[in-house]
Amino acid sequence: MHAAFFLLLGASLARFLMRHPGETRTPWIIALSAVLAVLYLLGPVLGSRPTPRRLTWLGALVVVWMVLVVLAPSFAWCAVPLFYTGLRILPPRAALALVALLTVFVVAAQLRLATGFDPNLVLAPPAVAAVATAVFVHMRRQAVRQRELSVRQRELIGDLLRTRRELAATERREGTLAERQRLSMEIHDTLAQGLSSQQMLLQAADRSWDADPATARRHVLTATGIAERNLAEARRFVHDLAPADLAEGGGLEAALHTLAARETERSGGGLTVRCHVEGVPAAPLPDRVQSALLRIAQGALANVTEHAEATVAALTLTHLGDRVVLDIADDGRGLGPDRSAPRPPEDVRGHGLPAMRARVRQLGGTLTVESAPGEGTVLSAALPLPHTGTSSAPAGPPAPPAPSDLSAPSTPEEPA
Repeated sequence: MHAAFFLLLGASLARFLMRHPGETRTPWIIALSAVLAVLYLLGPVLGSRPTPRRLTWLGALVVVWMVLVVLAPSFAWCAVPLFYTGLRILPPRAALALVALLTVFVVAAQLRLATGFDPNLVLAPPAVAAVATAVFVHMRRQAVRQRELSVRQRELIGDLLRTRRELAATERREGTLAERQRLSMEIHDTLAQGLSSQQMLLQAADRSWDADPATARRHVLTATGIAERNLAEARRFVHDLAPADLAEGGGLEAALHTLAARETERSGGGLTVRCHVEGVPAAPLPDRVQSALLRIAQGALANVTEHAEATVAALTLTHLGDRVVLDIADDGRGLGPDRSAPRPPEDVRGHGLPAMRARVRQLGGTLTVESAPGEGTVLSAALPLPHTGTSSAPAGPPAPPAPSDLSAPSTPEEPA
């Protein structure tokens, strides 16, 4: 628009000098053209806001142009850039009034230049003014909408960023809570149970230290072995939190056999733990499933040792193609109403069975406990497996422990 203004101003001055050479008003025309150019150049310096200085500048610019049009009608076409200048600065009504005034001057100037009346000279300037005004108003509205849209987009982006930060914080909190729960289950099923067994063995060794030194020494050696296992588990926690028995190789079956042998040896003949495996897995069990089942077996046998007063316990691992089932049965005293009742909140024990249920629930499985006073307990953990298409495992449900293994079907007692 600025370039158009100076082009029209220069063309109008050149036309006047070519048509009216040597006239007495020529110096005035040249001087007013220079003043108009200088005033126009000052516009951007004053800014675009309708301040008093800016309005004074616009008034001086329009007055100089009007004087030029009166002296030389050919300067009338400089009005088009002035239309946009007034529309940018003035309020809508004042801007339209200025456009109308400039249009009247343009029509009058064109009629002065014409040799006769020409309707185009009357209609064309208002049409040009209307088109220029409409284009400007449309562009201004588009600019306002664009600014509003940009503001809304910035607000939406800000909301999105805040939501993402809040979601990330929530996920971190949930992850922290889940990790705490998992660590509590891991520690309960390994270190806590081992420390409890060590305490029982050392207390037994202390009681028999004077009367039966050999038995006391055997209890101390057994407690030492448990301490070694706990140390291995603690190091495994630091490394990757995988069960130490699984890390030694051989998979879940070997780990269960090792667990059964260790618990039998640890009891000193008071408890015999047998391990059975039925069926063949169609595919290697996922690490999470193996870890969960081994931890469940560890916690269940710890409860049997501490609470059940059992002489025989059995671990039965059954592969059923689409799921794997672990049964832990004992011939102990079973669960009675007084044993299954909730403990007071201040009791820090009692985390075993809830931990087992949480492990099974995380993997989409089920945990069932069947027991009666004096008839032992049977705990069964069933975990689903990914679809393999074929299975060499038996099609029926897992068989109960054989009568030769247990005097009464059962599994671990209510957790400590």
